[in-house]
Amino acid sequence: MHKGRRAAAAAAVLVAVGSAGLVAPAASAVGATTAGSGAATCPTGWGSQPKQGSDQTAKPHSLTGIRTGRHDCYDRMVFDVGGGTDALNYHVEYVDTFRQDPSGTVIPVSGGAILDIHVGASAYDPETGRATYPGRPGKALPGVDLTGYRTFRDTKFGSSFEGVTQVGLGVRARLPFRVQRLSDRLVVDVAHTW
Repeated sequence: MHKGRRAAAAAAVLVAVGSAGLVAPAASAVGATTAGSGAATCPTGWGSQPKQGSDQTAKPHSLTGIRTGRHDCYDRMVFDVGGGTDALNYHVEYVDTFRQDPSGTVIPVSGGAILDIHVGASAYDPETGRATYPGRPGKALPGVDLTGYRTFRDTKFGSSFEGVTQVGLGVRARLPFRVQRLSDRLVVDVAHTW
């Protein structure tokens, strides 16, 4: 194929991916490619220890969506929370058993390991009580299809209680992960390998 046509085709794919709601990887997040091999050099320093962000000035947020994306080096889960640059509390860690907050009810999550994700955003409007995200306790996340993912295996909605939404993410194994707070979302990336 002519170079100009390849560039146009690549641009069309990026536009299509962006309009489908997936998050395209940033060049610095994926890393450089090895000369001549086409294989991505993936980051390896994320670790698998708990990660959290805590700020006493955090204002109430509402969760409006959860979506996922596949990348060369990792699978990604995005929590749309709005709020601009406002502080957002979160806590993400591997657990042996996924237990619903605050009841402690066990919710089965498939996979070799489970990430327990707590996001400081309720699935309802804090002022009106109107639902902003249709998650149901113990059920898979609505609209999330993990077919073809290398790392992600299962999702379960835990709860939305006192301004915090809880999600269980089943992954292939206990792999490195990172958490990033962007202006209107929280991003959890789980690497394909160590």
